Amino acid sequence: MIFQDISARALRIGIIGDGFMRPPFFRKALAEMLGERPAEFTEMELDWPLRLKTTKHDPDLPVAEFVGRPEAYFDFLSGLDILVTHLAPITAQSLAHAPDLRLIAVSRGGPVNIEMAAARARGIEVINTPGRNASAVAEFTVAALLAETRNLVRGHLSVKSGEFRRDFYHSDNAGPELCELTVGIVGYGDIGTRVARLLAPFGCRIVVSDPFKELTDADRALGIEKLPFDELVATADVLTLHPRVTPETVGMIGRKQIEAMQPGSYIVNTTRGQVLDYDALYDALVSGHLRGAALDTFTPEPPPPGMPLLQLPNVTLSPHIAGASIYSIRKAATMIAGDIGRILAGEPPLYPAK
Repeated sequence: MIFQDISARALRIGIIGDGFMRPPFFRKALAEMLGERPAEFTEMELDWPLRLKTTKHDPDLPVAEFVGRPEAYFDFLSGLDILVTHLAPITAQSLAHAPDLRLIAVSRGGPVNIEMAAARARGIEVINTPGRNASAVAEFTVAALLAETRNLVRGHLSVKSGEFRRDFYHSDNAGPELCELTVGIVGYGDIGTRVARLLAPFGCRIVVSDPFKELTDADRALGIEKLPFDELVATADVLTLHPRVTPETVGMIGRKQIEAMQPGSYIVNTTRGQVLDYDALYDALVSGHLRGAALDTFTPEPPPPGMPLLQLPNVTLSPHIAGASIYSIRKAATMIAGDIGRILAGEPPLYPAK
């Protein structure tokens, strides 16, 4: 038990939150879990995403997707038993300033902002929150698909401008219903699975591609089919992208794949921008080979204001907000509190970081 020797004193818990993953959500969940066990909470709230920006990669640091420099948090870490963080970078140098630290809890799907080798070398347990925003992203994906196919945003802007354009009712511009579409889901993890469940009642044909997942009886009962990747690309009227970003998935939807898609089809991207060739997408949208796209993520991010893709009439755009829901915050806090409770009780966590 990593906390056995400090059971007689208050736990020292530090929470580094931000404008999304705000500390009070985690303090409340942890306090409820701890009950009568004494704890001392220290909190820091970063001005992200309003003022501070995420550093995607720094060649001088062994971490990714973080906010601030490691040294900015050294004093905060001193004396902590438990650290809860979302975006703070934690490196070997950070851990040198936290001699009492036993546990790091990361409120995100992957602990990419933690130097895991350094934590393991120190015997520090690291937990995270896989799937905490899966339902949020899945719901947003379906909403983005409907918005693009049914002219929702374009219609809104028309009315807002005072035009009240009736050409959206013309057969040349009216969109399809989901019941007549084949939707191809690339990546069938937590998010892709939820997208399929949400789409099934619409009556569309659902096909999936994922080399690491097999269909369940429940999938087959819903009529979901698994296809080889190339066959799925050539079959689907809609490609919705949900793979993790790995060397194998970077650029997996490139010019060759887009050209193989059905004429008049759509692409929805609510995973990272690296999986999609945006130049090839632009060309296909301009030529009419693709009818439309709904994009929540980009490469680079944010996209440059003059990026030609942003000026097209047949795209629905959003600023990487698919995972932004209050429920995902509460879920992350509950997952972390539950796992900390298990560790305090000498049980293994449900969500050890990989």
